[in-house]
Amino acid sequence: MLKELTSRRKRNYDITIFQTPQFRQDRGYTQVYRLAIKAEGHQDCFDKVFKLFNVPDTIPTDYKGRFMSTGDIVLIDEGLRGHHYYQLKAGGWTKINRIQVR
Repeated sequence: MLKELTSRRKRNYDITIFQTPQFRQDRGYTQVYRLAIKAEGHQDCFDKVFKLFNVPDTIPTDYKGRFMSTGDIVLIDEGLRGHHYYQLKAGGWTKINRIQVR
């Protein structure tokens, strides 16, 4: 019973990863992969996505992008709760405007 009170409820998040054709470009983002992740919050989503796409043994076989690196963008789609765009920067994930994706 104590575990039920202290653990956070995990939710399903619809995640979309955007990357540029070449590393270090700042224009031309395209969708490279979409998946659903069960996580406790946005930070937990980032941790799981980063681990999934940076360890060669865990990368899905149909993934055509490169390893996650600075400049990559993750969209967290929460349906009616909104769309949240985050870009990986040197200091961590930073929330950005949707316009920067196009």
